[in-house]
Amino acid sequence: MKFCEVIGLSKIEVQNLTVDYTEKNNRFTALKDVTFSVESGEFVSIIGSSGCGKSTLLSILEGINSPTQGNILIDGKPISGTGTDRGVVFQHYSLFPWMTARKNVAFGVKQVKKDLPQSERLKIADEFLDKVGLENFKNKYPSQLSGGMQQRVAIARALAMDTDILLMDEPFGAIDAKNRTVLQELLLKLWEGDGTQEKKTVVFVTHDIDEAILLSDRIVMMSASPGRVYREISVPFARPRNRSELVQTEEYSKFRNKLLSLFYSDIADKIGGSEVVL
Repeated sequence: MKFCEVIGLSKIEVQNLTVDYTEKNNRFTALKDVTFSVESGEFVSIIGSSGCGKSTLLSILEGINSPTQGNILIDGKPISGTGTDRGVVFQHYSLFPWMTARKNVAFGVKQVKKDLPQSERLKIADEFLDKVGLENFKNKYPSQLSGGMQQRVAIARALAMDTDILLMDEPFGAIDAKNRTVLQELLLKLWEGDGTQEKKTVVFVTHDIDEAILLSDRIVMMSASPGRVYREISVPFARPRNRSELVQTEEYSKFRNKLLSLFYSDIADKIGGSEVVL
């Protein structure tokens, strides 16, 4: 049993988070008083229009930036920089071009398991490349792989690191629709696992409402200028989810329209318009 479960804490606690920037002597507030939590093993998507601070929030969770005010706690402890408890998948694949797919994944494993022999790191890399369907491409360099394949390598690397938390910043945003669907299904399959291991805690940034519905247990909706949380909505559909069946149901259409209405109403409010009715 994990520490956070023993004392009843959430896995991630975002508490009154404010982030200010100064550019050319002008002060800009990217996030204002953001508060929400993520439970252990929960898949939470953060959606919102451009400029709402989604990526800024993720950078604070990564530990590469610091808030102006407020805190983020993981297992009840404040974040004090990057950590091996968090794996990250970016929109742009962030692979080392001079390393093969296998060595890119093994490098990630090395960051969290420094004492593990190289042969074992490569064995783990092979295992996770096999899981993402790239067992025959492990010795290829990124330049020899398609965009979808490169992102599969990045996902394999993050999962092979076996971190408790997975942070994903629009990881499928630059991929064509067909491969995006394949990778969404793959991510769900790997996250759900076979029931013998604890699920990762996932914070997933996206601007795609359908993607958020398919993947998430809960959706955090953010408004812009400055970025704030204005709705948290549980996704009502049981898992596992069959995309082709789910999207044809009346329940899906109603829920999707509800989210769209909330999403566009917030934008309309910002520009002085009226509420959008769908």
